[in-house]
Amino acid sequence: MFALVLIVVVAGALAQRLAGLGFGLLVSPVLVVLLGPFDGVMIINLCGAASSLLILSRVWRHVEWRRYFGLAASALTGVVPGAWLASHVPEAPLEICIGVLLILGLMASQRLNRSPWRASGPAPMMALGFSSGLMNAAAGVGGPAITAYAIVTRWEQRGFGATLQPYFITTGLSSLLCKYLFSGGHLPALEGWQWLGILAAMILGIVAGDLLSGRVQPGFVRKIVVVIAYAGAVSTVSKGVLELTVS
Repeated sequence: MFALVLIVVVAGALAQRLAGLGFGLLVSPVLVVLLGPFDGVMIINLCGAASSLLILSRVWRHVEWRRYFGLAASALTGVVPGAWLASHVPEAPLEICIGVLLILGLMASQRLNRSPWRASGPAPMMALGFSSGLMNAAAGVGGPAITAYAIVTRWEQRGFGATLQPYFITTGLSSLLCKYLFSGGHLPALEGWQWLGILAAMILGIVAGDLLSGRVQPGFVRKIVVVIAYAGAVSTVSKGVLELTVS
């Protein structure tokens, strides 16, 4: 089981390096199924922040800091209620909610991608930043909402992908801290060698992304991530429904 976790972490870090996002989308459904919704999402929050920190040094000069501060401030208002939900909702309903949130987020971002409408001003930043923070804390998947913001504002890919790295560091660590406090100090029960294995898997994925950067189109990577995320979301909902039925 842990070998599968490592494989998914490598794939998530690779996607994050190539497309700017994708870690949570790929890793969340698998870790929720394998480790449970609360522990799984906590690990995703920590690993997502760590992978973005490792990538940030490579894309630092392209970060649009003004947009980062606006999005991060909006997201933090959603992190607190999302963390509270993750800490208080029973496991099976939480799994269903995570899967449904992921499916809805993916569908909305794809729908917007086909729309010629263009947004401007602080309203979309505040609304979609809040949604991203809420989903990141509750489900470990803040990417779809923030991708929707990039689509409706026609944000250029290089600046978008770079700015997401400090953004995911902020939302990942704040989500982790809030859930730690709301749960009374609960942490995932992983051994030291397992944490080291996850770190090594992240580094491997990022190095592979460095080697493939420029050779693989980010749009192609996003399509693969979306397909896998849909499949994982469906399996997460199915697991939650099965657990409710059995109980």
